[in-house]
Amino acid sequence: MRVQNVMTNNVAVCSPDTSLAAAAGLMWRYDCGVIPVIDEGQKVVGVITDRDICMAVAMNNRFASEMVTGEVISGEVFACSPEDEVSEALATMQRRQVLRLPVVSQDGALQGILSMNDIMLRAKDEWESVGDGISYAEVLNTRKVIGQHRNISPGGESFESRAMRA
Repeated sequence: MRVQNVMTNNVAVCSPDTSLAAAAGLMWRYDCGVIPVIDEGQKVVGVITDRDICMAVAMNNRFASEMVTGEVISGEVFACSPEDEVSEALATMQRRQVLRLPVVSQDGALQGILSMNDIMLRAKDEWESVGDGISYAEVLNTRKVIGQHRNISPGGESFESRAMRA
C-alpha cells in the first residue's frame, strides 16, 4: 500500500513566524496534534506538535502569543513521499520515534501528512492484515517502538550522558 492511498490531504500549515497561540488554534480547528511548518516556497522546514507548544510555554515561562514556531521547531524534517510504501513510512516512524510524517514531493513541497491514526483507521478486522499487506503486528510494533522512553532524566539530561560523567 502506498502512502498516497492513506495520507491526509487537507492539512493545516503555518510558517516559522506563526505564533504558538495561532498554531494551537489551527490544531483545535483541524482536530490534529501536528502542523507542518512551511516556508514561502511551500517547502516543509519543520513540524510543530501540541506537545512542542505546551513544553515551550512551560519551559520558557512565556505566553504562547509571544513565541513563534521558528523558535521551537528543530528544523530537522523526517518525511516520506506519496509513492513510498506504508511499510517504509512505518520504518521511518520507528527510527525517528514519531507518530506523524509530512508527505513531501521530490522538491520538498508539502503534499499531505501520514499519521499512525491514518494507518490504523485502514485496519480491517482480521489480525493478519491492515489492508494491502500491512500487518496489525507491524503497526502495533511501530507504535510500541515509538512509545519507548528516550532515557531522559527529570533534569533533561540523558541517562547515558549522566552515567558517562559518573
